[in-house]
Amino acid sequence: MDKTLNRAAAEYLWSEKLEQKPAWQRALFSALRYAYVVLDDLARGELTLRAMSLVYTTLLSLVPLMAVSFSVLKAFGMHNKQLEPVLLQFLAPLGEQGTQITSQIIGFIDNVKIGVLGTFGIALLFYTAISLIQKVEGTFNYIWRLDQHRSIGRRFADYGSVMLIGPLLVFSALGLSASVLSGGLAQRISNYVPFVQELLAFLTAATPYAMIIGAFTFFYMFIPNTRVKFKAALIAGVVSGFLFQSLGWGFGSVVVSASDSGTYAIYSGFAVVILFMIWMYISWLTLLVGSSIAFYVQHPEYVLPHHRSGMLSIRQQETLALQVMAIIAQRHYDSRRPFSATDFVLRLRTPIQGVTQVLTALSRARLITKNSEDPPRYLPNVPLEKTSLKQVLDTVRNDCATPPLALKTPAKPVKGVSEVRDTIDRALDGALTDISVRDMAIEGQPTSGANNEAQALTSKNGNTDSAP
Repeated sequence: MDKTLNRAAAEYLWSEKLEQKPAWQRALFSALRYAYVVLDDLARGELTLRAMSLVYTTLLSLVPLMAVSFSVLKAFGMHNKQLEPVLLQFLAPLGEQGTQITSQIIGFIDNVKIGVLGTFGIALLFYTAISLIQKVEGTFNYIWRLDQHRSIGRRFADYGSVMLIGPLLVFSALGLSASVLSGGLAQRISNYVPFVQELLAFLTAATPYAMIIGAFTFFYMFIPNTRVKFKAALIAGVVSGFLFQSLGWGFGSVVVSASDSGTYAIYSGFAVVILFMIWMYISWLTLLVGSSIAFYVQHPEYVLPHHRSGMLSIRQQETLALQVMAIIAQRHYDSRRPFSATDFVLRLRTPIQGVTQVLTALSRARLITKNSEDPPRYLPNVPLEKTSLKQVLDTVRNDCATPPLALKTPAKPVKGVSEVRDTIDRALDGALTDISVRDMAIEGQPTSGANNEAQALTSKNGNTDSAP
């Protein structure tokens, strides 16, 4: 976005007090704020670059992915030709070129004989197919500010089930909807019930939208390596589904007008490939925009005009580390199920980046450990009654400074700084060394001796909250 326009839009959208406005204005301003942050993400360029990367990966992986997926359909008596209507619908905006591309893809899939590939060939085919989904997951995890990806075992289990069972469910749903909408049962009902014909016409027109919305909603819930709420995925699926269909209609109109004017003659045989790549780019970008919408719906704390990187200040990291250790201790002593990273995010309403950063720091210091579940849950790794709050704060301060800078010692020390730092460290040592995580989590307050000492040191040295 232009900086002046960007600043003006942000000031207008966030200067209004929504609590004082009618419901329809609150809804309108909220929608505009979400639109602003999504468009700002697009303007930063990262989503467009990743969409371009996915186009290239799709060109390499499309045929292997479909060959693996629809090999299951052959076992149920289906033929690759039955894939043709789905591809034609997806490539409908390309017009006649879409029909040509569909025929070529079907021909490539027919030529893939899985039975004669051998072990290495089948493994390579599966790897190529899985690599596309893996790259999509990496892009979704980037949008969701996630550093942890699925384990290798879970990737094969999840991706394999999608590739093998997904097409069967899709074609079953398509066959069922076709039989209901055009079957004799619906025709017989229309003889007795009014408006059935109009209802069938509406359902026939709405089916492509419903299928796209359902597919997008599934992607937004399944692909990110975190728990995505159904509400967030559905809202993103509806918005991106209608956006996808609208862009398809607009792109199709451009293709038809260009075809009538003879523009394709410039590119000769390359026109088909160019159109296919452009449409793939639009499709991937629409999918990524929807994922961004789902993220902001689930994490409204990121819907801000600036500073949406999720980086926490040192003070915020310290507070978050104490909260995390308190929750881990409470659930440990109450014999309740440990929290995962997503559970901490939902419980504390804190950005996932900050939670992941603190959990990683505490794990490196061996204060907590992960269990074998996927996604992992966090347990205490040391006796909590012997773990002081000073250890927790030191861990965060020493580990969460990302990236740490290797500062050289000045040739001439700055007068007074070392003395102040030593005073702060002594104050924290005296105030927090004797308070354990268990004291904080279970008793809710420090012991009287430690509390008195903390008050004395605070009175002597000033407020320790100003410690860097």
